[in-house]
Amino acid sequence: MITRKIYYFILLTLVLAGCGTASDRFRVEGRLLHMDQGEFYVYSLNGAINGIDTVRLQNGRFTYEMSCQAPTTLVMVFPNFSEQPIFAEPGKTVQMEGDASHLKQLTVKGTDDNKLMNTFREQVATVAPPRAAALAEQFIKDHPASVVSAYLVRRYFIATATPDYARALRLVSLMRREQPKNGTLVNYEQQLKSLSKVIVGKPMPKFSTTDVTGQRVDNSTLGRGLAVINVYATWNYDSQRQMADLRQLMHRAGGRLHVVSFSIDPNPRQCRALALRDTITWPTVCDGRLLDSPVLHGLSLYDIPDNILIQNGRVVAKGLRSDELKQRIERML
Repeated sequence: MITRKIYYFILLTLVLAGCGTASDRFRVEGRLLHMDQGEFYVYSLNGAINGIDTVRLQNGRFTYEMSCQAPTTLVMVFPNFSEQPIFAEPGKTVQMEGDASHLKQLTVKGTDDNKLMNTFREQVATVAPPRAAALAEQFIKDHPASVVSAYLVRRYFIATATPDYARALRLVSLMRREQPKNGTLVNYEQQLKSLSKVIVGKPMPKFSTTDVTGQRVDNSTLGRGLAVINVYATWNYDSQRQMADLRQLMHRAGGRLHVVSFSIDPNPRQCRALALRDTITWPTVCDGRLLDSPVLHGLSLYDIPDNILIQNGRVVAKGLRSDELKQRIERML
């Protein structure tokens, strides 16, 4: 016969188990002030999520849950395309809180790694970009075994408008000694070692992918004359201006200019529809990985807009502003 104490112990255990998160799941519970409804995206840096998930906000709150077999880094992308990293662990639940009008000041509570990230965000909240990069470098040196450091090296030294690949490689090598099984760092190290292939004056490195219609896109698509590879997004004004310039230049060039565009919009089907709507007649690539597309990384493209100008298979310029790109093409034509 079960005693009363044992009965209540079993009952309490069942109640607590029902209130928690399963050991192979991870949950984010969020609350945003001054934003009742909306949606944003979440993806993982190591493929733990298949593609990109959509998170919907109702009455200022949301819940996101995913299968989680091992620690992973998630990135939430908000309507203004600011990023919020979340460090997931199996069986854990975290709480994200903040003001929708100050998305860069969000906090995530529930695990040590997210607490560590909150501390770093407070340090860089009011400093200029060069100082923030210096603080990120010092943080990585102080915490080489932390997954937060792996995110910061990407955020401040790789996926930025002014990447510093040599600095990033040194920091990744430091972290690899402490995290030898971290697959994300292994990939970063391989990519960083290959980035030197895209050098002005050198042959364009080989690449291969498919566009939104399923057609193969590779070096042969660029032809033997003048060509441009550019990165754009439908929500980014500067990149849309660059796309408009390229349409005009293509029309005037009479077949002497080849273009390949990479869209970092999150939905490949929508990207295809928008490309048709905007009469983009050249190949458009969209794999739904935003700026974390492996093909973009292989071509040293990490910004919006971004570009590579090529002539006869050789790189003649990289990362030109829209007006510079237009003027350079006009002179070369």
